[in-house]
Amino acid sequence: MVNKHSHPTFKLLISHPAHFFALGFGSGLAKKAPGTFGTLVGLPLFWLIHTYTLTTQLTLITLLFLVGIYFCEKTGQALGVSDHGGIVWDEIVAIMLVLTFTINQWQWWLVAFLSFRLFDIWKPFPIHQCDAKVKGGLGVMLDDLLAAIYAIFCLKVLEWITTQL
Repeated sequence: MVNKHSHPTFKLLISHPAHFFALGFGSGLAKKAPGTFGTLVGLPLFWLIHTYTLTTQLTLITLLFLVGIYFCEKTGQALGVSDHGGIVWDEIVAIMLVLTFTINQWQWWLVAFLSFRLFDIWKPFPIHQCDAKVKGGLGVMLDDLLAAIYAIFCLKVLEWITTQL
């Protein structure tokens, strides 16, 4: 088992497919800001599905969310910490959801990335409460889903403001 302040290893990453995905294909092994690196991994993954219909995108993201509960649960158990910072599948899936509702221009993707990271780190109400009360794989995935919803809301407000100018 690994404690909250130690880092997952390459050996753990390749020991089980769930760990490989939960640790973001290795991005979660970053010593600093693994959540940011995980979020970055979500950008090209979303690019792979960005031409699909909204329904298809949301279906794929929902499936990634649901399997993410298992990935994060299993990896959290292996690490001995439910929501270890190296577990970044939640960031990957959440940024994909945010990008689903983001204008397909690099400037908007940058704002999407920054706003999601802001809410994921800040954890305003009720994200912090959810993070504290819901444990295991579902808790890991759920707080990032809420951060994604906050980011989407802010992006839509900003989009509306820019169309009014």
